[in-house]
Amino acid sequence: MRLLFVQYAGDYREAAQRLAAGGSETYYAQRYSVDTVAEMRETTEEVTVLCCMTKEPYNEVLHNGVRAIGAGFDKDIQVNKLIKLIEEQKPTHLIMRTPIREVFRWAINNKIPTIATFAESVSRRGLRSKLRNFLLTNLLNNKQIEWVGAYGVNSAILFQKIGVKPDKIIPWDFIATDTPDSFSPKKLPDCGKSWELFYIGSMIEAKGVGDALEALARLKVKNFPVRLKIAGRDEKDYFLNKAKQLKIEDYVDFLGLVPNSSVLPLMREADIVLVPSRHEYPEGFPLAITHALCARTPIIASDHPMFLDNLKNGVSAMIFSSANPIALSDCIEKLLSNPELYWSLSVESYEAWKQLQIPVKWADMIKHWLNNSPGNKQWLFEHSLSSGRYNMNSAREK
Repeated sequence: MRLLFVQYAGDYREAAQRLAAGGSETYYAQRYSVDTVAEMRETTEEVTVLCCMTKEPYNEVLHNGVRAIGAGFDKDIQVNKLIKLIEEQKPTHLIMRTPIREVFRWAINNKIPTIATFAESVSRRGLRSKLRNFLLTNLLNNKQIEWVGAYGVNSAILFQKIGVKPDKIIPWDFIATDTPDSFSPKKLPDCGKSWELFYIGSMIEAKGVGDALEALARLKVKNFPVRLKIAGRDEKDYFLNKAKQLKIEDYVDFLGLVPNSSVLPLMREADIVLVPSRHEYPEGFPLAITHALCARTPIIASDHPMFLDNLKNGVSAMIFSSANPIALSDCIEKLLSNPELYWSLSVESYEAWKQLQIPVKWADMIKHWLNNSPGNKQWLFEHSLSSGRYNMNSAREK
């Protein structure tokens, strides 16, 4: 068996070498993901990870026996070059972590057993998205694409809504390394100098970073005492410059990339965690929400479709209209002015976290597929979206 993983970003070589040298995880479950791939070497002839977005092209076998290939793409994927790299590996089994239609079509034409394990959902907004979804769905429903893994139940349901057959969709999650058991509920602290807001994630407008800055600027005009910490890579200082334009740079701390081990402490120290994603961003289910629930720090989130079945306004989070900085600032002010509401959100975080847990972990799905026995096939079917295991009304597991 020659197993090939294809992913858009997330340089496997860099991550494996850093972790082997004693470095820190830069995102949640990174070591779990790296080690899971390496474990596949025990039962296969070769395991290869092909990453599209890398600083340079490379092809080498790492210390753990995994072959890592960097395509060296910068902004756009060169499909013909990507297909050539795939063909050179002569894979017998393919795991797609990104929805590149041309690769699925190649796998179908070459009769390569394939599964998808998508970490992001799909957008249904606009005619262009609907056309993309139609074309992708036709490929995913082909019998050669044996299973379609989706990160979280809501994302799985969205794939069903665009037309993927529910009996081949499997909701999955990463292994839970943190739980809310380590922390007690939080009371709204006295203001002191200022309350602290916290954001972590991609530094792009679609994630609502600009909306958070504009909300902060509005609060500063009202002399409402808040600061904002932002963790993430700010390419070309785009948001730093925006903060300067809004005259709030003295109230924003740009932390850059932070080790995964620092995320939970940073969230626990914060008074509010912001998850302001706009609807156009194809969220699966952001780890920021899972981390915040573990830290028992109240969440203010947008009304992104991927959040609404798991976060209830005024119960487990405060919800505002996405892309609306005024609504966001009003939510912040309301929550930080209401100790009873603050306490109740923190208390409810444990129950909200429990309801997010699902039985299939990323490694489980892959291992059961590769083993390919009748029992393993039955296990996968019993965890599919059509199994009756999941409450389709609330998008929570029964």
